[in-house]
Amino acid sequence: MLKRFSAYFLIFSLLAVNFSRFFVFAGFELNKNYIAAKLCENRNKPWLHCNGKCYFAKKIKQAQENEKKETAKDNFSRLEVSFFQEPFKLAFIEPVILEGNKRAFPQYTYQYKSHYIDTIFHPPKSLV
Repeated sequence: MLKRFSAYFLIFSLLAVNFSRFFVFAGFELNKNYIAAKLCENRNKPWLHCNGKCYFAKKIKQAQENEKKETAKDNFSRLEVSFFQEPFKLAFIEPVILEGNKRAFPQYTYQYKSHYIDTIFHPPKSLV
């Protein structure tokens, strides 16, 4: 029950933000007689036939200003701060070749010798 209520409340609040001018118009239409009699600025001048439209225009203007303020807040909250850094360069140290110590390591010599390998692997004989 609580989850359903909270889901309906969230949906209604999202729609209320997007359709605020519609709700102002619906409120004006539902309370037209009260607004014309009590809240209208021109209620003492019936020959203008305002019938609360001045009050309605004021509320619509106020709703538009509120929407502009909210969009300005949204744009400010979406402001991104970029971080710039010099690219990292990977540099390898060039190897140093020592000329004087070439013979520091003994040469590799193959010390094992088998005649069996020589008898199996030999170059082919030419037929001519």
